[in-house]
Amino acid sequence: MKIFDIKHIKELFKLALPIIMGNLGIVLLGAADCVVAGRYSTSALASISIANAIHAVVMMLGVGLTIGISPLLSNKLGAGMKAKRYFYPSLKFALIMALILTAITFAYIPLLDYLGYEAQLLHDIKLFTFIVAFSIVGVEISVALKEFLQTYEIVMFPNLLMILSVILDFILNYIFVFGLFGFPEMGVAGIALATTIIRLFTSLVMIIFCFINFKFKNYSEPTYYKQLIKIGLPISTAIMIEFLAFNYIAIMLGKVSGLYAAAHNIILVLINTSFMVPLGLSNALAVKIGFTNGAKNYTEMITYIKNGLGTIFIFMFVASSIFAIFPKILVSIFTSDTNIINIIVPIMYIIAIFQLSDGLQATLAGIFKGLKKTKFVMFANFIAYLIIGVSLGTFFGISCKMYLFGCWLAICISSILLSSILGICLYKVVKNLKEE
Repeated sequence: MKIFDIKHIKELFKLALPIIMGNLGIVLLGAADCVVAGRYSTSALASISIANAIHAVVMMLGVGLTIGISPLLSNKLGAGMKAKRYFYPSLKFALIMALILTAITFAYIPLLDYLGYEAQLLHDIKLFTFIVAFSIVGVEISVALKEFLQTYEIVMFPNLLMILSVILDFILNYIFVFGLFGFPEMGVAGIALATTIIRLFTSLVMIIFCFINFKFKNYSEPTYYKQLIKIGLPISTAIMIEFLAFNYIAIMLGKVSGLYAAAHNIILVLINTSFMVPLGLSNALAVKIGFTNGAKNYTEMITYIKNGLGTIFIFMFVASSIFAIFPKILVSIFTSDTNIINIIVPIMYIIAIFQLSDGLQATLAGIFKGLKKTKFVMFANFIAYLIIGVSLGTFFGISCKMYLFGCWLAICISSILLSSILGICLYKVVKNLKEE
């Protein structure tokens, strides 16, 4: 069988491209915050970097559960069941998760006093976290409705909306942070306020779009929540573990110097930009494989798997090459601070290697999500990132005083290990399917 089949690649990218656009929009929202904060002050950039690092770990608990909606419903569609009846249960689930995450966020704000940050940095971290807590309901609703629409392969509108949100966010950031058009200069609080407004706006537009395009009835689906948690909890835990490993760097090194937290945030924005392609394809594969899995069409499923992995390998190889050839140019987009540039540039060569394995592991995770084998991905993430990654990161970064360079070296090793584990296990799964 050919590795590349144009028909299947077109089908994947027809679904994936709008998702990639939307995911890129999410990254660009962070990039807008990063650029504006960096122009305002290095301290502002450091504070939102640390605040987002802590907040992201908490958020991924709920978001990870919610993104189990599309693989679950696509399997139901593939088996000939109706998915529209799960709209209200999905929305209710998102609201419950938002309430829980908001309560957790308010609860951990007083605990930030014990992390040992300098006074001004701590003040801005707590202020940013407090304001952004009010946006969690917007995030959960947006993710839930995007997943619901993705089940029906309606991906253009929600992802175009995300691109529009980037533009609005950038405008609001500048107005609130620097105090334009009669608004007071808010600094870090302005970035948090802009983020909150945009997240709530996006969720409201998504709700309106769904009610315009669908007619829903309020069905009671008591088993749906159990199914969603069964699929979503391992996904949520796996993502939270990965985010913990990544954001542990900013939290840990931010106490050494705010420059490391700021530099780490810029690196994350850069790698996440190219990562949106494998992530988008991963989501598309989860839907396509979920449908073929539900229909028990294993030949079609294997074709999607081969074409998805082959395409991502080529794309990430190109992305890795760009990171290795133009490191200083890429970093200079976000900051002119020579101290931050000098920290990041040597790390970009490690990032070039990391990009390839990271793209593959994301694509493999999407395949397993479509197969509803999410527990395995959770355990693989736990071993690679939490046990090995965090341990090596602490050793290289703190004990060996390699700081940010050492932490990213550890993450690169973890990513290579994770993609290897997932790849070997997928090979065994595909081999078993061929024998059926």
